[in-house]
Amino acid sequence: MTLLWQILLFAGCDSDSNTESPQQPVQQVPEQQVTTPTVPVPFRNQDSHERYDEIGKLGTHPISIPAGVTIGAVIYRSNPSKFADRKIKTQYTPPPISYTLPIKSFRFRYRISDGDVYTSSRQTEQDYYRDNKTSSSSDRPIPPWAEVIVYGQYDDAVPLNFNSTIQDDFRVSKKVTNIDYIQQAQPLYGLTVYLANNGIDPETGKPWESNTVTPDRMINKDKAGNIKTYIQREFTQQTNFCRHRFYNDDWHIQIWIIYNCTYLPQWQEIEGNIIKILNSWRVTQKGKLLSKQIGKA
Repeated sequence: MTLLWQILLFAGCDSDSNTESPQQPVQQVPEQQVTTPTVPVPFRNQDSHERYDEIGKLGTHPISIPAGVTIGAVIYRSNPSKFADRKIKTQYTPPPISYTLPIKSFRFRYRISDGDVYTSSRQTEQDYYRDNKTSSSSDRPIPPWAEVIVYGQYDDAVPLNFNSTIQDDFRVSKKVTNIDYIQQAQPLYGLTVYLANNGIDPETGKPWESNTVTPDRMINKDKAGNIKTYIQREFTQQTNFCRHRFYNDDWHIQIWIIYNCTYLPQWQEIEGNIIKILNSWRVTQKGKLLSKQIGKA
């Protein structure tokens, strides 16, 4: 009986073990990892202070702008407009910087006397502030610095000329001030000149003493007859400066320059030097420099 009891007891244990097997640990299936493709960081040139160049595509060419050259930030075409809603600006995520990211605009200072540019942490920085110190001396040389703004042009439907711009300006002048612009018989430094009311202030019957509302307008055309250069000369008893704009077809850009009209005779040299500066910043798609960069510290 004892033996029979032991046999039944063991059989009962086996039966229990078959019906209620120990709980096996549940295998955890790993969640599928959602990964964003990594964007390779482009090679960027540096200066002697180990500052990185600012890069992008200006018009039709990739460029590498030496650090310390631009005044303010480089504006990319993808950036929200400064007039955009605040919510749009706060939610904006800039795309990765690359040599194919279109540049909308940037600003720098150019020295007319030698074709150099202002760069922080370089001698030109000291030169600029020295040249622009306030002075009451009438024989003090006019500072040779110009403010330059470069705009990339990306709409192929918009012509690279000022043909309609100047006509609009003439129309607005007539509507607002009732002043007509008269083309002058003699060109000036190779520019066709238009003067408001033939250069005479209708209120005094004498030459304009101030023409900020009715600036002199000067143009230059290419061989096809398109206006590529448009300069407005403004003066008062204290100031005398030119607002100079021109297009470049190779780069597909428009450039604005502001400088003292003392340097107006050099307008063609100014245009050529600015394109020379931009050409020195050109690179390959991988960031390799094509020439020595003007303005590199």
